[in-house]
Amino acid sequence: MTKPKMPAKLPEPIINENAKIVLHRRYLKKDTQGVPFETHKELFWRVASSIAEEEGKYKNSTYKTKDLAREFYDLMTSYRFLPNSPTLMNAGTDLGQLAACFVLPVEDSIEGIFDAVKHAAMIHKSGGGTGFSFSRLRQQDSVVGSTGGVASGPLSFLRIFNCATEQIKQGGTRRGANMGILRIDHPDIMQFIKAKERDGELNNFNLSVGLTEKFMQAVEKGEDYQLVAPNTGQSTGTLNAREVFSILVQKAWESGDPGIVFLDRISRDNPTPAQGEMESTNPCGEQPLLPYEACNLGSINLGLVYAEGQNGRDGEVDWDELGRIVHLSVRFLDNVIDASNYPLPQITETVGRNRKIGLGVMGWADLLFQLGIPYNSQKAVDLAERVMKFVRDEGRSASKQLAAERGAFPAYDESVFGKANLGPYRNATVTTIAPTGTLSIIGGCSSGVEPLFALSFARHVMDGDRLVETNPYFEKALKNADAHSAKLMEEVAKTGSISKMDFLPTDIRQVFVTAMDIEPMWHLKMQAAFQKYTDNAVSKTVNLPNEATMDDIWEIYWKAYEYGCKGVTVYRDGCKASQVLCTGDSDREKKEKAGKEERSVRERPEVIYGFTHKVETGLGVLYLTVNEMDGKPFEVFATIGKSGGSITAKAEAIGRLVSLALRSGVEVREIVSQLRGIGGENPKFMKKHLVKSIPDAIAYVFETRYLQGERLGAGTNSLVKELCPECGEALVFEEGCHICKSCAYTKCG
Repeated sequence: MTKPKMPAKLPEPIINENAKIVLHRRYLKKDTQGVPFETHKELFWRVASSIAEEEGKYKNSTYKTKDLAREFYDLMTSYRFLPNSPTLMNAGTDLGQLAACFVLPVEDSIEGIFDAVKHAAMIHKSGGGTGFSFSRLRQQDSVVGSTGGVASGPLSFLRIFNCATEQIKQGGTRRGANMGILRIDHPDIMQFIKAKERDGELNNFNLSVGLTEKFMQAVEKGEDYQLVAPNTGQSTGTLNAREVFSILVQKAWESGDPGIVFLDRISRDNPTPAQGEMESTNPCGEQPLLPYEACNLGSINLGLVYAEGQNGRDGEVDWDELGRIVHLSVRFLDNVIDASNYPLPQITETVGRNRKIGLGVMGWADLLFQLGIPYNSQKAVDLAERVMKFVRDEGRSASKQLAAERGAFPAYDESVFGKANLGPYRNATVTTIAPTGTLSIIGGCSSGVEPLFALSFARHVMDGDRLVETNPYFEKALKNADAHSAKLMEEVAKTGSISKMDFLPTDIRQVFVTAMDIEPMWHLKMQAAFQKYTDNAVSKTVNLPNEATMDDIWEIYWKAYEYGCKGVTVYRDGCKASQVLCTGDSDREKKEKAGKEERSVRERPEVIYGFTHKVETGLGVLYLTVNEMDGKPFEVFATIGKSGGSITAKAEAIGRLVSLALRSGVEVREIVSQLRGIGGENPKFMKKHLVKSIPDAIAYVFETRYLQGERLGAGTNSLVKELCPECGEALVFEEGCHICKSCAYTKCG
């Protein structure tokens, strides 16, 4: 095989400003000093040419390798299709690990458990995310026959996995991400459901409870159900299904965790049941996989398959263009399987046997905007079914064509397709709707099948400027209605929504809805519509307002079961920040409250030691000296500028007040929550953090040293947003994960 050379007149890709930041930080090849030595054009050609090179293996291909490389390059640089992040990062490199999703088995033995830890570390290092089922592990306090000891249970080992993940940096670019699943009938299920009651626990895991239809039927009838020891198959007792379901709903209401997956639905869509049971999914839940299986993903930008109407006719979907993109994308993803170097031989074998790919979509909200269809309408739901059926049907057609050229996937005969004589197909699965938080920033489109989180929002850029960014289709509609103005954009940026702006045209307010404008059931109906014609599953968040009740979540979970979804993730706005209010005061919190009432100012000792931290601010260099007692901050001195200046005086005053608070016993967390995010007139980036003001700089130093990098929101409002650890902007929760719209940071890798 010969890698195609870059054509002399290859056009430069057009890169939006956000994409430039993302590509620079995460995708361009860098030297040992972290300096990129690759251009945007070279990046896309590296990926296109290395994936097209695999075509040379197949004598019956309908493409010449050099022509296919150019097709792939044009496909990506027009942003009609983009592959998952590991492919963009690693294609054509020595690492060469191109898949995003992996599932590893966790066997009920010390050897099996720590093999899984080791294998997960190898996958995270290569840029992938991992899913685990802990359902095989015997329950806490059960006897271990080989030693006579007592088992510590799934939760203890889950914490070990979480700790190991914290130490591994994915290919120098991403923190590892995991999914942990436990069956509803496991004896330790109640511990699992409550595992993330405290914010910050298991921070490298998404958790989902594996529900069965038998359990859901017991919920409906209010009956008890059996808990089953996984190592013996014997019953260990019973729980009331409705009570367990209520607690599951309560925890989701409090913090968004855990989510749920419907194991029987997943099993029914398993294309290769002879190879075993699907126990888990990848970190965001959209890719159920067998143990040691992986899948590479890619997404089509639906916003770019809109065809303008002619002669006064309304626009429509360009079905021919969509079909062309699907066929080319399926070929791309099948070639990725051959081009990828997998981290374990077991994975290489399983992937080669089933050749699963996951082609999905993004830009759905953009397409609806152009068509003038409200997201929260039956017309949008019907179109979702039609679009995804078309993508699945054309994807399977493309897979059949590849099978004719290259042969069916090796396990075809024993698969459901082989037994039903439906193929042959090249791939056991073709479609998945995955999160596209980073890809959508590169492509300049809306994420996945989600509605927009905000029509307009303010973003701080590297030089400290504040830019207002607006969805281009929304801006165009306002201009066409002669309703656009810079002042209006500023107003929209305050909330991101126009739902209460009655002075705007009704049709604009109906079409341009955001995630929080949409009733939860429409979110769910949209997910179900796409799921109907998706081989694997759909990554989607059902967004809820802060005032949503537990009954609302109960109904969403139940309807997700009735609608045929394979799982569901809910997120109530501001729930993590208001969790103490949700759950009531714990004993620890009551003691803290009592302690606050008895505070007195401690005297300063004659000798005290500390450190000085230099912080670049927009007002000059701040030198923050922090003196400590017993490893905790006792007093601070903030110095900036020349003595006698007003800024110096303000810094000194802030330092004195913070010192008084510390000597009075106020916790660091409380001080940070008050100072974090206070804005100033000259914000400035320092490394990966946006320093907004002198108080914000003090909060940054305290966070970094005393809170292990845990990010706290600004102020005490219950709707405080979690902040991005890389750029300081607010994170949003969509597609099952916290992501940053400014720099593309994501908690899910």
